[in-house]
Amino acid sequence: MRKDRPAPAPLLEPLSYPGRPVTAPSLLLGGGLLPLYVRGTRLGDWYVEEETRQQSLDDALCDLGGAVTGRRTPVIAVGSNASPEQVRYKLTRLGVRSILPMVPVLVRGVRVGCSGHISPAGYVARTPYADRDAATVLVVSWLDSAQLEAIDSTELANFRRAMLPGDVFEMTMPSGERLDGAYLYVSAHGVLLDPDGMPRPCDGDQSALLAALLGASPRLRELLGPDPAAWVRKARADRAVREAGTQIFGDEGWVRPLTDFVPWTTRSPRNHSVTAWPEPSRSGYPPSSYGGVRPEGLCPDDPKADGAAE
Repeated sequence: MRKDRPAPAPLLEPLSYPGRPVTAPSLLLGGGLLPLYVRGTRLGDWYVEEETRQQSLDDALCDLGGAVTGRRTPVIAVGSNASPEQVRYKLTRLGVRSILPMVPVLVRGVRVGCSGHISPAGYVARTPYADRDAATVLVVSWLDSAQLEAIDSTELANFRRAMLPGDVFEMTMPSGERLDGAYLYVSAHGVLLDPDGMPRPCDGDQSALLAALLGASPRLRELLGPDPAAWVRKARADRAVREAGTQIFGDEGWVRPLTDFVPWTTRSPRNHSVTAWPEPSRSGYPPSSYGGVRPEGLCPDDPKADGAAE
């Protein structure tokens, strides 16, 4: 098992946001990562190797008592959910097992900006926005139903979950497979703009971002200054301070509403094929999983493997 130098979870150390992302296909397994090796097209056929043992990912997941890939839901991360430390911390804190595949995927049509709000942890989180010319490598996690519900509970106060269709946003796996669709969390607070009125890049470190925002607004400096460390200390301690800072973002004219993904998060009368999926996750709305609910998406000893429908 690969156990790299420990990295902090951004929820515990906000200035480390967005954390250290997965850079190669991996199986998050408790306190470590196992490398995944591409073999065939489908994710479940890739293999995991630990010491002298080698087996398919689906077999490994079955042995671990987890859901196989065909019964998991792909969810794209643009921020700290690409960090195994953050995902592990979130799930463990909520009493959910942290066993899941995490794979860098090339996503077309999506860029990463900064959300127009201050998070409960004190940092300014990332958010996606649409750009038809973009080609961005983003980490996709394959979550089982309990994991999806847990991650929802950490996101849906400030983000909305959109289902991106693969025929509009091309998503290419390292194997060459193209995903039919994947979920994506989009900020409900809009995207921050730079002085030129374009979405502010969010690819630098958190300290640099907060320093730039403090330098651009006397009101923010008075509320959250003088430096990034003071910002996160004050913001995480007081919801009213976070809300006041978020209000200043808007008052300064820095926020653009995010309507890019509305067609995939709400029902549109002009496009009846688009559905507003109900919350929470247990409602069973589509896409139910990466492979759909089917007998071959079950572990051999699963009682549903006889073909009975859910």
